[in-house]
Amino acid sequence: MSAVATSPPMPTWAVQLKNPPAHKSKQAGIPDPPGYPSSQSTSSKKKDAKDSKAAQRQAPTPDEMDTLKVKKAWEVALGPIKSLPMTGIMMYMSGNSLQIFSIMMVFMAFKNPIMGILGTNQAFERFETDTNRAKILQVKLAYVAMQLVALALGIWKVNGMGLLPTTRSDWLAWEAQREAVEHAVPAL
Repeated sequence: MSAVATSPPMPTWAVQLKNPPAHKSKQAGIPDPPGYPSSQSTSSKKKDAKDSKAAQRQAPTPDEMDTLKVKKAWEVALGPIKSLPMTGIMMYMSGNSLQIFSIMMVFMAFKNPIMGILGTNQAFERFETDTNRAKILQVKLAYVAMQLVALALGIWKVNGMGLLPTTRSDWLAWEAQREAVEHAVPAL
């Protein structure tokens, strides 16, 4: 027997990992895929694009700035209404019994709109200029209306929990509560 042990031959993928094949040059007939331009044309295109963008970009006019500020103000004004579906679903799912979760939901349903209404001017002061004051006033009114809708959702929840005084007996001490027509008795 021979003293030299032969090792099994290495698979081709292992050899290629140690010595990767040389990079093939791009063939002229195959175009680059979208979004992957060749490296030679990319550097020259970037330089040309930077030069052309610097030459083309102009400062926005005051009218354009006012238009952009009003658009951003509308986004802020419609923000409270975007969270109402999730809040309504959470209030519905928490039930009408007095539990810590439903009480916290009601507290937040009242606190957020009230704080939003009180902070209306601070929310829109960065968008307001002398030329767009009338448009921003419309946006502020819409914002307050959205906050009132959010507040109405909290009132709906409190009414569903039975905490709103809506009957005469809630207000008048001599008024008797209504008598129940039927009583349900759980089975044993």
